[in-house]
Amino acid sequence: MLKDLIIAALWSISPLGEAKVGIPYGLLHGVNIYLVLAVCFAANVLVFPIMMFFLNTVNRYLLKWHFYKRNALFVARRAKTGSGDKIKKYGFYGLIFFVMLPVPGTGVYAGSIATYLFKIEQKKAFLANTIGIFLSSLIVWGTTLLTMKGMG
Repeated sequence: MLKDLIIAALWSISPLGEAKVGIPYGLLHGVNIYLVLAVCFAANVLVFPIMMFFLNTVNRYLLKWHFYKRNALFVARRAKTGSGDKIKKYGFYGLIFFVMLPVPGTGVYAGSIATYLFKIEQKKAFLANTIGIFLSSLIVWGTTLLTMKGMG
């Protein structure tokens, strides 16, 4: 069970899944339903400070390399066109909603990039991302539990 909990937490930190993958993984592998929710949520919340550190410090040095800069600009353009208008228009609540959506391309990684690109105050952005992650985690957790109950 510990191994599955660690894997669920790693999925929750991963940009390939976040808690949207970590929670179902943990539940489907028999981890306690409340423990998996708490651990995956907490792991996903950790992404924001890590991403902000990366974007505010490491990113500056990497932008000197053409390959990195080209890809970073591609990601920035997608973030601005995909979510920028809504986040700019609705601010704090727009960021919560964007992070909350349990679909690919949204979540704390995208929310962190939006925070950086739109120069949103980091304390407010952290709170918005945390609320969004919590709501997304609840949606995924509840949906997975209901689906598992229907399968059983």
